[in-house]
Amino acid sequence: MGYLITQPFVDPNRIGAMGICAGGGYSINAAINDKRIKAVATVSAVNIGAMLRYGWLGDQDPKNSIPFLAAGAQARSAEAKGEAVVTFPLAPCHKEDTPYVDLQEAWEYYHTSRAEFPTSPGFGASRSLTQIVTYDAFNLAETFLDQPLLVVVGSIAQSRWMSDDLMKRAGSADKQLYIVEGSNHMKLYDIPQYVDQAATQLVAFFKKNLVA
Repeated sequence: MGYLITQPFVDPNRIGAMGICAGGGYSINAAINDKRIKAVATVSAVNIGAMLRYGWLGDQDPKNSIPFLAAGAQARSAEAKGEAVVTFPLAPCHKEDTPYVDLQEAWEYYHTSRAEFPTSPGFGASRSLTQIVTYDAFNLAETFLDQPLLVVVGSIAQSRWMSDDLMKRAGSADKQLYIVEGSNHMKLYDIPQYVDQAATQLVAFFKKNLVA
């Protein structure tokens, strides 16, 4: 944000933020903390800390995530001793690794010709688990998220509980949930019939709230 406001082509009073998946959670967290963001929107939002604590469907005991903390701590110790960086997959490495339809499609998106890219291997550093597991992207949203908010989510997305949680917690007086019928989590990434719907809503939202 500090960089943006130094650019001559940026109006500091018309800055918006939009994020997809975990980026949606990060965008919300940024808006909670920085009022230079005047409007914020998400698509297939993921609160990554909550996802690790409660699982993809949001129905797991958060104590089940304690081993992630242990793994993160072990990775930090290993790296401190000069050992190789330990990683964990951000999406399933094989379709059969997960029972969830959304995550099976995540495998397809990240590990097949649908969208794979050589500089995006789909792994994170395990040391980050000590921070991510306890992270809440929507922390204090009830009080400090007061900007206009648009939440776009697929009607059959197994991750929808995180968008619903955001809508419930956001303190914004102007907040809207737009449901894309027939879409799951991943189809809002790159399938035109669903992306076009989301884009139409996003354009209208930001025009309303940022265009003078």
